[in-house]
Amino acid sequence: MPPESTLQPIGTLTGRQRRHLRALAHSIRAVVQVGEAGLSPALIKALDAALRDHELVKVRLHQPADKKAAARKLADETQAHLCGVVGHTVILYRRREDDPRIEVPGLD
Repeated sequence: MPPESTLQPIGTLTGRQRRHLRALAHSIRAVVQVGEAGLSPALIKALDAALRDHELVKVRLHQPADKKAAARKLADETQAHLCGVVGHTVILYRRREDDPRIEVPGLD
């Protein structure tokens, strides 16, 4: 995970931007899976690496008690945008500082 000083606060995405990212995520597989151990520091580190590599990531939750709270915590811990929760799958997006690969309309 990057040092705290390099993490920038994230803004909010518009509905149109979230829809665009969910459409792009439709064809990708879940890269990270949250097991019975829950949201451990190792899982957050793996998710951070996946976001750094892919920008747009699906996370599969295994029997979450509160999937929306878990999704929000994953987004907050990794400084990513929460694009949506579909079933037990969370869609997260974090734009790369250098060489972004995904174009999001209206996002600077």
